[in-house]
Amino acid sequence: MSWSLNIGSIAGTAIRLHITFILFLAWIFGAIYVTGGPDAAWSGLIFMLLLFACVVAHEFGHIFTARAFGVKTPDVTLLPIGGVARLERIPEKPSEEFLIAIAGPLVNVAIALILLLAGADLHTGAMAAIDNTQIPMIDRLASVNLFLALFNMIPAFPMDGGRILRALLAARMGFVRATEWAASIGQLFAFALGFIGLFYNPILIFIAIFVYLAAASEAHMVALREVARGVPVTAATMTQIATLTRDTPIEEAVQTLFRTSQSEFPVVDHAGKPVGLLARADIIRALKERGPDALVHQAMSTTIPTIGQRRCLDEALRLLQEKQAPAIAVVDPAGRFVGLISAETVGELMLVRAAMPRGARIGPWSRPARA
Repeated sequence: MSWSLNIGSIAGTAIRLHITFILFLAWIFGAIYVTGGPDAAWSGLIFMLLLFACVVAHEFGHIFTARAFGVKTPDVTLLPIGGVARLERIPEKPSEEFLIAIAGPLVNVAIALILLLAGADLHTGAMAAIDNTQIPMIDRLASVNLFLALFNMIPAFPMDGGRILRALLAARMGFVRATEWAASIGQLFAFALGFIGLFYNPILIFIAIFVYLAAASEAHMVALREVARGVPVTAATMTQIATLTRDTPIEEAVQTLFRTSQSEFPVVDHAGKPVGLLARADIIRALKERGPDALVHQAMSTTIPTIGQRRCLDEALRLLQEKQAPAIAVVDPAGRFVGLISAETVGELMLVRAAMPRGARIGPWSRPARA
């Protein structure tokens, strides 16, 4: 995730702090300092750090369960509204998704129970004033963990409850249809949260927007994967692509940028095999830092995912998601560059399919006569 700082890793999963999280901690510290003085400010900061340690534990509940099913987990990012663990793929078996989703809230329940056994008491007002130093810190932590477990069970993406709902629905109606239902229900909850936020807490409006967009994004991605299933990669490959070599001057890359509508340029070696990718942002940065005489290999990214031209498009989409790459190079059996698949290509594919009349077919793409 962009605008995040890597602070280390746990069990092979990178821990990232988003810039908004750092600003949030600074705001909390300053607000409490103004109202309660330095001692209260430091106490409030310590509590927030302990709270987000519980959030990290929640995310690692998902991560370790996902790994048990062979799903890799590259990183987890801390945001002001909680943590986001990135899974390289979403398991489509309902039972697996159910267990992965419910593992996080169960971790919070376990933490709350441990704190209660250690002598904590639950306070109904703890969430209303988590910075209230009159309430013992252990009591607030127990109450907040129980709240986190309940809040995450809301049946709306990206909450765990939304994924649990999809898993339960998928057992009856299939993964794609279940996602559509779960996303629609999640967006209804988002409207409800936003409405409540207008009268009680503006933060709920921010959460509602986040939930609404996440639900729409999840439904779009699942629909896209379904459309791409079994379709050859070549059906969505851009083949009229300008390529560059490692020793091409950046000045020439700029001229190529003007002549084409590309935003990413594959870099190939003398045998025509892809060795890197030069994006528009890389060109601009090289011009600023090195000038027009810089060479492409000084600015390009050397990590470009590749996929064989005989593979299926859903595999390419999975690579785009897993590698967080702007584009994927399509290669022939000898490893030579054939074309490019980018997020823009995929977006155009969805636009074309949505515009097609019911029952129509263009190449490998078709739209059912009945929804």
